[in-house]
Amino acid sequence: MNFKSLPQLLDYFREESTCKDYYEKIRWGNDVCCPHCGSVKTYRTNRGFRCGDKDCRKDFTVTTGTIFHNSNIPLRIWFAAIFLATTHKKGISSVQLALDLGITQKSAWHVLHRIREMLKDKAPQMLGDKKMVETDATYIGGKERNKHLKKRRSLEDREITNEGKPYKPKKVVIGIIERDGKVALKYVSGETTQNMVDFVRTHVPNDSTIYSDEAPAYNQLKKYYTHKNVKHALNIYVEGQVHTNTIENFWSVLKRGLYGIYHQVSDKHLERYLDEYSARFNTRTLDSQQRFEKFLVDSESTLSYKRLTN
Repeated sequence: MNFKSLPQLLDYFREESTCKDYYEKIRWGNDVCCPHCGSVKTYRTNRGFRCGDKDCRKDFTVTTGTIFHNSNIPLRIWFAAIFLATTHKKGISSVQLALDLGITQKSAWHVLHRIREMLKDKAPQMLGDKKMVETDATYIGGKERNKHLKKRRSLEDREITNEGKPYKPKKVVIGIIERDGKVALKYVSGETTQNMVDFVRTHVPNDSTIYSDEAPAYNQLKKYYTHKNVKHALNIYVEGQVHTNTIENFWSVLKRGLYGIYHQVSDKHLERYLDEYSARFNTRTLDSQQRFEKFLVDSESTLSYKRLTN
C-alpha cells in the first residue's frame, strides 16, 4: 500500500474487511490483545474476538476501546475523514466533511472531535533538543470594532458591557516552539508570569536558550534559562538570532484556520482544536501515509457524544 491522495486511499480500502485487517495490524501486530483485561489469550469468533482468560471471557472487535468505538460509520469513511482532517493544513469544517463523505453534519462534527482526541499528545516530550526555543502568547477572539454595539466594552467601564453584563475577554493561548522542531500549546486563563513560567518549565529543559518578546510575564525565565527578548515596542523584530518569527508564523496558520475554517471556537473545545493544529505541525515532515499510520497508532481513546456535549 502506498497512497498519496484520497482516491488512492479509497481504492485500497474498498472493502470493510480490508480496513479491519489493516487496522488489526496497526493496533496489535501479530498478537491480538484483549482491550478489557490486556490478555493475549484470545481467539477469533464470527463477529470478532473473544478473550480466553477465564476471569474475562468478553467479546470485542478491533474497534473496541478506540475512537471508532460504537460507531456505525464504516471504517472506510473513518479513514477518509482522518486523511482529510490531517492533510488539510488549516483543517476542515464539519459541514464540508459531511458533504465530502455523505454523512450528516452532526456525525461529521462528532467524527472530527474523535479525531482530535486521537491527535492529542499522549506522552508529551521535552522540547529544546535544538537548544533554541521561542515562546509567545496569542489572543483568540473577534476584534472589538467588529462586535455588535451591545457586546462591546463600555467606554466608562472596561469590565462590563453597555448592558451591564460581564465582558468576555479573548482567549489566551501560550505556545513554545523549537526552531525547525515541534510546537506545544496550552489554553490558559491569562498571560501571567505563573502561567508562562509553569508551562515553559514543563516543556523545556534548563540548558536551553529561550527567545520571547519584552512582555513582563517572561522576566522570571532568566532564573532557569538563557533568556533573550526582542524589543517589539521599539519596532525591532530581529537582532541576529533573537526573534520570535517562528512562533509568529505558527500563530498566523492557527488563526487563519480557526477564523477561516471554523469561524468560532468555544472555550470548552478550544484545547481540542489546539491539539489538532499542533499535531499537524509536528508531523509536517511525514508523507500522507506515514502521518496516517502514526495517528492510527494513537487511536486507543474513546469519546462518546454524551461526554463531548456534557
